[in-house]
Amino acid sequence: MSNHHVYKKVEVVGSSTESTDDAIRAAIAECGKTVRYMEWFEVKETRGHITDDKVAHFQVVLQIGFRIAGS
Repeated sequence: MSNHHVYKKVEVVGSSTESTDDAIRAAIAECGKTVRYMEWFEVKETRGHITDDKVAHFQVVLQIGFRIAGS
């Protein structure tokens, strides 16, 4: 049996009215409902929405790395 692994990355966008951390956690939790063997994430972009001179929404673009089953 080989000890090599093969990985794939998907890009997702998490959002939250609370914080960027909450947006990251929400994206990973939601992705975990359909993607197995997740192993890491990379934050690619952070942005937000402003309403009445206040931060109303945080958005975080993530790439989530996961191992291909059987590799």
